[in-house]
Amino acid sequence: MSGAARWIGGLRGALLLAVGQARGLAAMPTDMAGATWSFLAAPVALLPFLAQLALGPRLGGPALSARALALDLLGFAIGWAGYAVLSHHLVASLGKTARWPRFIAAWNWVNAVQYLVLLAATLPVLAGAPPAVLQGTALAGQGWALWMEWYAIRLALEATALEAVGVMLPDVLLGLVLALALSALGAG
Repeated sequence: MSGAARWIGGLRGALLLAVGQARGLAAMPTDMAGATWSFLAAPVALLPFLAQLALGPRLGGPALSARALALDLLGFAIGWAGYAVLSHHLVASLGKTARWPRFIAAWNWVNAVQYLVLLAATLPVLAGAPPAVLQGTALAGQGWALWMEWYAIRLALEATALEAVGVMLPDVLLGLVLALALSALGAG
């Protein structure tokens, strides 16, 4: 299967998962080779990530400096790769190591869709929407992104709702810790 076919299949599967269609999981590989290829989702996610950074000043954030951009890109890479490594241990602790390739493939591609959803949640700023609308769309986008990750984890690992939360929570915490650490570095 070509790289383009893997991109299309993974993204299509994640989009189906994003709207509650469990059949999206069938597009995710079950072997390590396929799981490795699923990291192609990172460059897909990078585009909406960069677009969000560019919109930052319009959302009330500071202008993006070269240093801030470098730190944000570093955080993006560390968060993505760091959770992938950590997740292998989390999944093993649940006794579901054989399911990890499909899980990480689903997580990678759902991550790309999450970045698209979060970008879409910021787009009302371009239409001059009032702050209450922006806060509402941001909250809805965050909620949907968290639900997508939880849903994909639950399906891919055939996990209980609580197990899926337990696998997802370290990802959320890692993101928060990285954001705080990189913010402190950027302020220095």
